[in-house]
Amino acid sequence: MSPIAQKELRRKTKKIVDGEVEANGDDGWWWIVHKGIWASFICFAVFGVLVRLAVSVHPYSGAGNPPKYGDFEAQRHWMEITLNLPIKDWYTNSSSNDLSYWGLDYPPLTAYQSYFHGLFLRFFHPESVAIFTSRGHESYLGKLLMRWTVLSSDVLVFFPAVLYFVFVYHTGRKSGRKSEIAWHIAMILLDPCLILIDHGHFQYNCISLGLTVGAVAAILSNSDLIACFLFSLALNHKQMSAYFAPAFFSHLLGKCLKRSNPLFEVLKLGFVVLGTFSLIWWPYIHSMEAFLQVLSRLAPFERGLYEDYVANFWCTTSVVIKWKRLFTTPTLKLLSFGATISTCLPSMIQQIWAPSKRGFLYGLLNSAFSFYLFSFQVHEKSILLPLLPASLLAIEEPVLYNWITLNALFSMFPLLVRDKLVLPYIALLALFSLLNHAAPNQSRGTKETRTLELSLKALVLVCALIFHVVYLTLPAPNRYPFLFEALVMLLCFSQFVSLAFYTNAKQWTLLKRSVLVHKEKKLL
Repeated sequence: MSPIAQKELRRKTKKIVDGEVEANGDDGWWWIVHKGIWASFICFAVFGVLVRLAVSVHPYSGAGNPPKYGDFEAQRHWMEITLNLPIKDWYTNSSSNDLSYWGLDYPPLTAYQSYFHGLFLRFFHPESVAIFTSRGHESYLGKLLMRWTVLSSDVLVFFPAVLYFVFVYHTGRKSGRKSEIAWHIAMILLDPCLILIDHGHFQYNCISLGLTVGAVAAILSNSDLIACFLFSLALNHKQMSAYFAPAFFSHLLGKCLKRSNPLFEVLKLGFVVLGTFSLIWWPYIHSMEAFLQVLSRLAPFERGLYEDYVANFWCTTSVVIKWKRLFTTPTLKLLSFGATISTCLPSMIQQIWAPSKRGFLYGLLNSAFSFYLFSFQVHEKSILLPLLPASLLAIEEPVLYNWITLNALFSMFPLLVRDKLVLPYIALLALFSLLNHAAPNQSRGTKETRTLELSLKALVLVCALIFHVVYLTLPAPNRYPFLFEALVMLLCFSQFVSLAFYTNAKQWTLLKRSVLVHKEKKLL
């Protein structure tokens, strides 16, 4: 047989083998994808709702723990305030609105959301949002209605945004099997951290994160004006959405600078942003005093540099450097601001210089990591923000997404133990591990590499199991009552820093690749 014939035979053989591998990859998912992507989304959406309902029957933050209870009571109290007081008094301290008892500390869009959810509660159960008398209300019907407000927000905002993103993202990919798309849908909709915080602990992160996902999808579909509108809504729902602001700003600025009339393009985007903010802040922009009062509520610097044992730079290094003792709050604000911006800059420069859709997704993750690790007033739940872009990149970075999710879950474990959410924590961890193991695009290396990978995974799982058992069964030493929490913090911080270095480096490799492609086009 001639060398040319041998080469052709090898090529055909490789093609057949690759086709078999792809078919085998779909074997485990055929039952969910054979009816199409719409059917797959509906199946996972229904399953996601059932999982959320199962988690919601467990306790929530501050359940039966007076006098201030927890986040559940905070959300209920905001409904009470927005329903019974005029809009101008929502953020003002008064005899009717004691700001020291869960005063509103989120932007106006959250206040409007609380008002509409309050109408829902008042229609079915007026006692749950009655002024003054409903403080600490924990009736069965009241709790059921509150849970339904979160579930409906998830279904009406987060789910459609995920569908929009998946449609745009996978339409733009050169290759993508139905099984990969279905798996991607499952990983985003069944994010264990988001489900545990919103439907267990009790918050409405699904709204701001859903708006952000919608804005990301709009960027990927070149609908920049819609992206600005949706991200402005996200910022006005939760100020923590600013974790993503450097990525949006740098990517859109980079795109504008590459167009024929950059100034006009920037003005268009600015007009949408200012218009959206003006509309939402309309009741408060007529008075400088009212405007500043709302702003002061959005930046609670008096709470300190960090809360509890969050796995970020300031809390972790405070084991050695007592930041709160050495520096005043104004100095700490400057330090955290400088550290956050300086760590965001490399990612921002890359997107201003060479904006790309893939680079934008990595930029979102790097920007969120910078804020989580270095910004002022971070708590455990803030890890949801870096976790969101990681889930959007799950197809390209399955190992990264798996690792960040496991560490994010672990970092929140002490909080979930306090909330008595250990059982749903274990169940969702198992579900996530099962879905991750069933990923259709898993690497298929040699037998030796697969054995090594499985051995490392087994070692990590055994260590994690031992630590969880110790944490739940053994008391901490009297001298170090928060020893276990500190160990969780130190371990997770080391992993988050490693992942942040990796994702920043990966974003810059995209620039190198685009330069090479540009040179090849010139040669052609």
